[in-house]
Amino acid sequence: MALVEVKELLDSGVHFGHLTRKWDPNMAPYIYMERNGIHIINLYKTAAKLEEASEALAKIAISGRKILFVATKKQAKDIVSEKAGSVNMPYITERWPGGMLTNFVTIRKAVKKMATIDRMKKDGTFLTLSKKERLQVDRLKAKLEKNLGSISEMTRLPGALFVIDIKREHIAIKEAQKLNIPIFAMVDTNSDPRQVDYVIPANDDASKSIEKILTNVTEAIAEGLATRKAEKESKDAEKAATEAPKKAETTEAKVETTEAKAETTEAPKAKKAAPKKVAKAKKEAAPEAAEAPAAEEIAKEQK
Repeated sequence: MALVEVKELLDSGVHFGHLTRKWDPNMAPYIYMERNGIHIINLYKTAAKLEEASEALAKIAISGRKILFVATKKQAKDIVSEKAGSVNMPYITERWPGGMLTNFVTIRKAVKKMATIDRMKKDGTFLTLSKKERLQVDRLKAKLEKNLGSISEMTRLPGALFVIDIKREHIAIKEAQKLNIPIFAMVDTNSDPRQVDYVIPANDDASKSIEKILTNVTEAIAEGLATRKAEKESKDAEKAATEAPKKAETTEAKVETTEAKAETTEAPKAKKAAPKKVAKAKKEAAPEAAEAPAAEEIAKEQK
């Protein structure tokens, strides 16, 4: 896993916090100093916390569970959809649907409705509807895709939540806390880090800062996914190697059984055929035996 360079974080503006009058006292351990009325975040602590969070996210990716990214603020939307999409992880960039986690069954029903509309369009049922009904269905699908399109493949609750701006996404945080889902978050100086399991102290308002943190996080997830794939392939190879001799043994046993069956079926046939062969031989021998005395008589007469 690539180490986080403090200089890179500095160049991305990760160190800029909020105005000193807007700070949360619980963020004091992560604040380096105050300058021109703005708190400056300690980037050495950010780098350490980012590495810790990246390792934990990589483990979750190896386990095969999904990580749900949540960022509804304007400057983070595009970055999150791009980065999370690159590692095939679900994300919410529009309004957080209430009960997304605590009422997951209902959310899944809405996702299934979207799949039903797609099926209707494929099998031609959609064309049988009236013009007004088609318009209503199209509007419903557009709305569902906008809000839930990115989570259509999420069939169960996520293994973790990655949040940008925990103050803004407080509903998502509360739902994850209720269900004991680990929370990873970019936490600015105006937020309470005690709400989060893995704190990444960073500027959550600048797009460059968000992009820098997300790049590191998604790289770690991609490594985790690659490790999972490699492990799966090696297990499959081992399984195939152990099963190969067993298959060979079974094939040999089958061949032997088939041969034995052939022998047992052929033996009675041979027994049945034996008397017929004897009778046939006797019949063939009878005319020859009758011809022998006749030949002798002819020879005597000639003498």
